[in-house]
Amino acid sequence: MSWRWLRATTILPIVMSHAPPPSSSYASAASPESEPGTTVNGVLLVAGTTSDAGKSLVTAGILRCLRRQGVNAAPFKAQNMSLNSYVTADGAEIGRAQAMQAAAAGLEPDARMNPVLLKPGSGGCQVVVLGQPVGEVDASEYAEHAERLLDVALDSLGQLRRDHDVVICEGAGSPAEINLRDTDIANMGLARAAGLPVILVTDIDRGGAFAALYGTVALLSAEDQALISGFVVNKFRGDRALLEPGLSMLRGLTGRPVLGVLPWTEGLWLDAEDTLSLTTSNRPAAGPPLGPDVLRVSVVRLPRMSNFTDVDALSVEPGVLVRLADTPGELADADLVIVPGTRATVADLSWLRERGLADALTARARAGRPVLGICGGYQVLARQICDNVESGAGEVSGLGLLPARVTFGESKVLGRPAGTAYGAAVSGYEIHHGVVTVDGITAEPFLDGCRSGTVWGTSWHGTLENDEFRRAFLTEVADLAGRDFKASPDSCFAVLREAAFDVLGDLVAEHLDTVALARLIEGGSPPGLPVLPPAAVISRS
Repeated sequence: MSWRWLRATTILPIVMSHAPPPSSSYASAASPESEPGTTVNGVLLVAGTTSDAGKSLVTAGILRCLRRQGVNAAPFKAQNMSLNSYVTADGAEIGRAQAMQAAAAGLEPDARMNPVLLKPGSGGCQVVVLGQPVGEVDASEYAEHAERLLDVALDSLGQLRRDHDVVICEGAGSPAEINLRDTDIANMGLARAAGLPVILVTDIDRGGAFAALYGTVALLSAEDQALISGFVVNKFRGDRALLEPGLSMLRGLTGRPVLGVLPWTEGLWLDAEDTLSLTTSNRPAAGPPLGPDVLRVSVVRLPRMSNFTDVDALSVEPGVLVRLADTPGELADADLVIVPGTRATVADLSWLRERGLADALTARARAGRPVLGICGGYQVLARQICDNVESGAGEVSGLGLLPARVTFGESKVLGRPAGTAYGAAVSGYEIHHGVVTVDGITAEPFLDGCRSGTVWGTSWHGTLENDEFRRAFLTEVADLAGRDFKASPDSCFAVLREAAFDVLGDLVAEHLDTVALARLIEGGSPPGLPVLPPAAVISRS
């Protein structure tokens, strides 16, 4: 995982001193002294050779496969770095990928599934522990707290293992980032502390898959290598027979089995963790428009864009074309422009102005062309922003497209609100420090936010997943844009998500060695796995 660390505050040391200690009964679930081959009571770690190798979806697929077999399985990611998050029913913020995996497993998400969440921004990296923000850190300060955060992660994992038959853990980035190994709590640091068997996933579509698998193992210490128990090749296109000689040689070189080859599969779009996935997103074809016209939606690609899954439901709507935009020209023919959430409202507002996008948005509004702002995107559309918390910039003029004022507070607002719009029930979730006050005389209400002419703003994420509301909103957008577009009368986002989970479950069942996976989950890493050089001379505790 490549991290960009920025300025720090002193909040974290104070709050972390009150974090819960590791459970005294955790050792009975998995002792740090566990030897390879020791029974570890229903757990597996899915690591990857790179970010976006497919760890999240492989984890979700295994969970769906286990659920079909009647196994009570839960997801876990000790530490996630992502601006794509979700709010649980009890008001805890976790990575959106873990919420997705919980859904694949048929569970309600909870904070234990992602006990540490890192959210990079313009003024630091916010640390969220057990669903609540505790401060901002830079690299050196984070390192000081890694051991304590590992204790929190181990306690959460221990609780999940007591409550569920199986826990499928997901790693972060790559375990071979040896410069970060001493403070790693998500990959081999977790695996070593809890005695977890590890499988390694690689994306063969990028090229270099064999080197990535071999090299990842070889860069690990001998103690870490003892837990790497097998490989999964992901996103393979072509004739499997042509790949087989390489798989056989890899087995011979590493002494570890290839547990399966997952074919490239269209439409696996589920809840990407970071913006890297936006350029490679494998979204399903939603089908042709039901009317004569296509509806074009441009989503402004903010540098610190968060919760970009808000537009997923549009992407699967027949006749809706969703694309990312970072130049004024890319907004020109859009029927709707969405300014999404951001972890750094003031900084991204400056970026909009520097790129000429602010002027393009203003011109759209004046011309009566639709614009939707969500969370941070809603905030940049306001008249005035007072931010002494996130950026420390104080009073800043917004774009002035909505009659509203934003004031940032120290406390983060986390919730699962519900309301109505266009006569439809709407539910969502909110994650923000900025609180918006609307001039109710000059604006119409819209969910929790407001509307002025053809500009809408709301702090709620996930609203477009509400089918009736989405159809009504798109119908009005089409009317305002002069498009003869007809929203699908029966599209159901929840059904499409469930279908995607089933595709993942099918891939695991059909293309992975599930018997070998079960042996790893039940019995841990096999003893006597070969040590690949230069690990013998890279000794790490």
